[in-house]
Formats: sequence, structure tokens, C-alpha cells
Amino acid sequence: MYDAIIVGARCAGSPLAMLLARQGHRVLVLDRTALPADTVSTHYLQQYGLSRLQRWGLLDEVLATGVAPITNMTVSFGDSVISGFAATIDGITATIAPRRTVLDPILLRAAEQAGAEVRLGFTVTELVFADGAVVGVRGRDDAGRTVEERAAVVVGADGSGSFVADAVGADRYDVVPAACFIYYSYWDGLDVQFHSRIGERQQFGAWPTNDGQTLVAIMRRRDTFADFRRDVDGNFHETIRRIDPGMAEQVAGGTQLEPYRAIRYPDNFYRVSQGPGWALVGDAGYHKDPFTGKGISDAFVHAELLADRLHEGLTGGRPMAEALADYQRERDAESRSGYEFTCMISELELTPELQALVAAVSVDAAATEQFYTMVGGGITGEEFFAPANVASIMARAGVAA
Repeated sequence: MYDAIIVGARCAGSPLAMLLARQGHRVLVLDRTALPADTVSTHYLQQYGLSRLQRWGLLDEVLATGVAPITNMTVSFGDSVISGFAATIDGITATIAPRRTVLDPILLRAAEQAGAEVRLGFTVTELVFADGAVVGVRGRDDAGRTVEERAAVVVGADGSGSFVADAVGADRYDVVPAACFIYYSYWDGLDVQFHSRIGERQQFGAWPTNDGQTLVAIMRRRDTFADFRRDVDGNFHETIRRIDPGMAEQVAGGTQLEPYRAIRYPDNFYRVSQGPGWALVGDAGYHKDPFTGKGISDAFVHAELLADRLHEGLTGGRPMAEALADYQRERDAESRSGYEFTCMISELELTPELQALVAAVSVDAAATEQFYTMVGGGITGEEFFAPANVASIMARAGVAA
């Protein structure tokens, strides 16, 4: 009998297992994939995510993998270019974008070292219920044998298409339709820091990752997907050229190292993420467009939050149902401004008011630092977009708010 069974061993599941095991709980982690294995990802870690790795004692190990530090960011919309970086957040002065083949094994090892039991190549095929509550899982192990395990709580950390969420009938809410699709790959021979450049209903991004490689991605509106697929390579390079000819020339002169990867991600949503004997964390419970690169960092934050609430319930500090209900409320409140900002900007069409604000920020060093501090998690979106703060930025730029 386990205290917790966690389905999914990546950026939400492994930290949750590690934190629970460090608190003395008996934890089983299951994943159908034999990690390490790659997965589609922006790889990007905001400062607030790195601060969690630092708190958990894992940051130095991640930095030692050869991932390049990012100390300058360039975000643009049309002719307005915001170039700079955030203020120091929790002592963090740079961001990184590690390959998932590097990051995920570090997180999983940390869970094992904390005492969690890990079974890879295990496919969960059903949840076990008793008296209306989830009490365990059934599935096939890596040898094809049927296995049943029981636990006080089962957590789905198994992504936006979560099996656990479907099995408990977790409803979605605050759904915002997905606007775009993404293609990306990795290049050698580029010299860039972080770029996210928005053109007319299209975007490209580039940022360094491990071993001198650079991730280059484009984002286009979904109604162009069929045409784009007819000539992926040509359309990929043409998208960059239309937004930044200089960057397009650099990408064309580099060496593409891997085939293109396509992402047609699901809608933005929250899910009901707790119930009798179960909970959801990471993309299983809260999914948004990858445009702002907040997915991994949010998974860390919410894994930490859920670990604390589960500990309260498992130790009798408070009723488990009450603790889990608080987890969902706190997660929703903490993530709301980031969710709304992501849904808004991933449309790739800014309102006239936001276009004016971007233009004002682009010529104001203090506002630029504040903007990137919001992106990095040092201040909230509510603080940055507060009417008084926006009016101040616009006034310094000589524009009426």
C-alpha cells in the first residue's frame, strides 16, 4: 500500500514524487515511456522555475549539463522591439532551456534518490475504485504482466491528454480555443540569445539549449496549417525571413541537426483537478499555449503546491478533501494572470491598446526590466498591467494611456 501513486514521470510527476518522498511518504511513480526519451517541448525555464530547482538542490546539476545561459531577451511585435532582461529573482540572473533528454532524467533520479519507487515501461490501463473513490491502478508492466497497486491517492501527471483525468471524468473549464500550430528543430552554428518575434499572424523564436545547439521554432495560425505542410522547409524559412531577414540569413547559414517537429496542441483549459482519492498536476490539470514557455516552470510550482497539500492530508493535518480543494483553488489563483496573458498574446494579434503599450515599453529601460521580471515570475501580471503602472509607462513614453 502506497501513500501516493503518480502516473507520469516527467516535469510534474518526478518533482512531486521527490517532494513527497523527502517528507517520508511511500511513493510509486509509473510511466509508460522508458526514460530518458525526448518529447515535444519549448524546453524553456523561467526564473521562477529555476528558483524551484535551486530550492530543491538540483540547479547546479542542471547547469552542469552544458546548457547555455540566457541573459538577454528580445521580444518584438512589428517594429516595436523589447530587448533586455529581468531583475534578479531569488538570486537567479539568467534563464536556460535544457533539452528534455537532459532535464527529465535529473528530475527522475532525484525522485529515486529521495526514496520513491519508479517503474518505467508501465502502462496504466484502469483506475481501481471503491465506494466512489480512487484507491489504486491496474496496468501492464514492462514484461507484459498485469499488475494492481493500491494507494491513498492517485495523481495524474500524465499530460494534457491525461488518462487519469479521463478515467475520473474530470471536467474542463475556462476553455480558450488553441490559435496556432508550431514547427521546430535544432541548429548548430547560430549565435543568438532568446528571441520571440511576432509578425503578421506569425511568429518565430530562437534560443540556445545544450551543447551549442539552438532551438528555432515558428508559429502560425491554424488556418494556414494545410498550406504550410505542402512545403514545410520552405515555409519555415520564409516565415523567419518575413519577420527578421537578418535572423533568416543566420538560420539558413547554420546546420539543421534534426527533422522538424510539429505541434498541434490542444485548447487552453483548466480541469477539475481533485476528487475522492485522486488529483491532477502539470498539463493534466492546467494546459496553455506554449507561446510563453511557462509550462515546465508552472509544473514545478504546482507540484510543490500539491506536495504540501497531500502531506497535510496524508499526515492527518487536515481532511484530504479539504486539502485538495485548496490545492485547486490556490493553483487557479496563482496561475490566472499568466493563463490570460498567454491566451491573449498567442493569438498573434494584439489589441491597439496592447500595441501601444509594447511600443512604450520598447523605449523605456525601466519598463523593459519590469516586463521581463513579470515574464520571469518576479511580479504578477496584475501588477504589471495595473492601470496606474500602465499609465506611468505610457506617460514616460509621451503617450496618453
